[in-house]
Amino acid sequence: MTSRREKNRTKRRRRLRTLPIVIFVVLLFVTGGLLLTYLNSADETKNEAKKVEVQKTKVTKVPKSTKQPEPKEEPVKETTIKISAAGDFTIGTDESFGYDGTFVHEADKKGLKHFVGGLNDIFKNDDLTTVNLETTLTNATKKAVKKFRFKGDPSYVQILTLGGIEAVNLANNHIHDYLEQGYQDTITNLKKENIGFFGYDNKYLTTVKDIKIGALGYEGWNDTTEIRGQVSKDIQELRDQGAQIVLVHFHWGVERQYVPTESQKSLARYTVDAGADLVLGHHPHVVQGIEEYKGKFIVYSLGNFMFGGNRNPSDKDTYVFQQTFHLKNGELTDKKEINVVPFSISSVKNRNDYRPTMLEGAERDRVKQIIIDVSNKINGSDWLKYEEKTE
Repeated sequence: MTSRREKNRTKRRRRLRTLPIVIFVVLLFVTGGLLLTYLNSADETKNEAKKVEVQKTKVTKVPKSTKQPEPKEEPVKETTIKISAAGDFTIGTDESFGYDGTFVHEADKKGLKHFVGGLNDIFKNDDLTTVNLETTLTNATKKAVKKFRFKGDPSYVQILTLGGIEAVNLANNHIHDYLEQGYQDTITNLKKENIGFFGYDNKYLTTVKDIKIGALGYEGWNDTTEIRGQVSKDIQELRDQGAQIVLVHFHWGVERQYVPTESQKSLARYTVDAGADLVLGHHPHVVQGIEEYKGKFIVYSLGNFMFGGNRNPSDKDTYVFQQTFHLKNGELTDKKEINVVPFSISSVKNRNDYRPTMLEGAERDRVKQIIIDVSNKINGSDWLKYEEKTE
């Protein structure tokens, strides 16, 4: 019989033999568990990284907007154009007047600058000036058969430049005093001095501050179907050429009459209806009133201004009419601004020295009141509210 001691030794030996196996198995399980934990942890790390990447992608992705961009507002370009108008410029004389005391005599004694010395640069400080040229500038000798026939030396055209006048009306009853030759000479001499002209078949179109301005001129003795048709056609032609402002001059009315005729009024109003922006009149040799009609101004007679046709007329009152036109992006606005400037045709009272002079003080107020009074005989003087405010 095996002794108990040997049995115990055998058991110890068996336990010793199985111990490495147990340790190995335990280590295997532990190592496997650690490896599995590591792999799971690595997978979780990868998954977290993917989630972060996805989140980053979502954050940086900007969705397309369906909202339309706001349209850009075009800048508003505002333009002002100041236009002046004066009456009869008879820069010459009738040869039957002799020499002493005439326009020619004054020019020879004092030079051409004398005639513009009283203007105070009124025409140089505006944007455009138009006047009525009621004489010829010629050396022609053949005359029309009529009572008064005016002409000036061709050099007298420089007076217009010295005064700051850009364009003249030719449609009047003295431009053909020296027949066709005198008329053509006048146009030639105006061109030499770069003075614009209009009237009859001539249309004037100029550009000031990128704004196109047109001017027309007519003898408007009667309001007829023929002249209405011509006025309407000519205004439309200027508009088709891009004119943004249209001026119309009329030589009309009755001499020395302070109130316009019904014919003047109806023709003037028709001309506004046809598209004119300003209507300007002359011929009566005295001032007539101003009327506002459908937002436009009608100046029925500006009177004489630089007038060599009379050594000493009894009425020396006259005025310059100025209107400042306001445009936005080339379109004329309804804003109205005018300036009525009283003048005398002479710098002295006892005679005509042909030097139009801006009036001041009591004389200015007197002439201004006359213009208001004659306006009240037409359609009131509400135009006063549009006058420029001066200090």
